[in-house]
Amino acid sequence: MTAAPYIWYELMTTDVAAAKEFYGNVAGWSFADNGQSALPYTHISAGDDQVGGLMALTGEAAANGARPAWFGYIKVDDVDATVAAIVADGGTVHMPPTDVPVAGRIAMVTDPQSVPFYVIAPDGEGESKAFLSVPTLGHFAWNELYAGDLTTVLPFYQKHFGWEMLDAMDMGPMGQYQIYGLDDGTGLGGMMTKPAEMPRPMWLYYIGVEDCDAALQRATDAGANIIHGPSEVPGGLFIFQGIDPQGAMFACVGPKV
Repeated sequence: MTAAPYIWYELMTTDVAAAKEFYGNVAGWSFADNGQSALPYTHISAGDDQVGGLMALTGEAAANGARPAWFGYIKVDDVDATVAAIVADGGTVHMPPTDVPVAGRIAMVTDPQSVPFYVIAPDGEGESKAFLSVPTLGHFAWNELYAGDLTTVLPFYQKHFGWEMLDAMDMGPMGQYQIYGLDDGTGLGGMMTKPAEMPRPMWLYYIGVEDCDAALQRATDAGANIIHGPSEVPGGLFIFQGIDPQGAMFACVGPKV
């Protein structure tokens, strides 16, 4: 099984205009609305490369407990078969397999510990540059899972997405931090059991920035609540994590210049 890459990222938020202003400041993104009043959607670009989308959280979704959040899209060959296999292994379906014009066939599912993400079989043959393993301004650069229990959920991701388990780091009382990636050794991100103070398991996606300190200052000035960092990580890079003004958790990674 070929390891599955990330090819798209999506923010659901309560205030699209405010989110565009915030992330435009922090990540240097530009935005293009699709112009459809029935199903409005905003494409996010880093330079000439589309990296994701932004859409309003519906009232119905909010009434059912949904909150502003980022979601990653994992590329698969067959969405229907993947969803069926995920359900058989204890996952759930939040949005059944659906054909989206131009984009492809998508579904939103959860892992057995109720962490949501999308799977997609994209239309077209172009190569996605939404994720770049070397932090680059505006492109996503790391995909981090805070699991309810890493030991029990790790085989789930290995089975359904073919991810290779790369280096592992001993985090002391926080347990093991497992780096995972593609067949060629490219790291996609890391996984660990969530700290006790984190209210629920979740995925966290890191946006590449050109200067961690400058990006942190931009995020703070734009109204983010910084909850961690800046802190150094292996490779001479630095990260910070925050909550955007609408309540979605985000993170950034890059050097200090």
